Amino acid sequence: MDFAMFEKIANNSCSEEGVVARFYDRAVKTGEVGANGLPKFRLACFCEIRIKDNNSEVYDQPATAEKIRRFPVEYARYQLGKKQVVEGTPLEQFAFLNRAEVETLKVHGIFTVEALNEMPEDKAVQLGIADERHLAQKFLQQAKNNLSLKQWQQKEEQYLDRIKYLEEQVAELKKQKGAAADEKKSNRRKK
Repeated sequence: MDFAMFEKIANNSCSEEGVVARFYDRAVKTGEVGANGLPKFRLACFCEIRIKDNNSEVYDQPATAEKIRRFPVEYARYQLGKKQVVEGTPLEQFAFLNRAEVETLKVHGIFTVEALNEMPEDKAVQLGIADERHLAQKFLQQAKNNLSLKQWQQKEEQYLDRIKYLEEQVAELKKQKGAAADEKKSNRRKK
């Protein structure tokens, strides 16, 4: 599991004392303009650095190799978050968690509802996130039920489309039968 990899990195590395770093993606202009006349953007990795007891100084710059070497735990957390979000539901989309709970989970290397669900129960209890894990399990179970319902709805729509098609065919056949009957009557009158 990715969480184990994150935990290993976090235990083997130490960040600088009194310094907090955060890697994140920021949309930056490319300098190009799209066909619609609007500017184009791309995601770029940035590093925000804060110094303890100094709220006024925040260094927010594009991430460099030096910053990645300087803050390996934070960069590993960023990379793990990107990987998990590609494969799962971001915690921000999980309505049962507030912003503080989301950030707490991210500190533990958990960025998606699926990763929270997969965490072993004893580890969740140890980290104090057993309730959040339980909510994630319920949420994903409900999502599975929604998938079944969606599949059933799609099948019902297919049946309704088939019924409509067959009704149109029956109406066409009745129309042809009526036309044939009218022609037969017309031929009888002519004789």
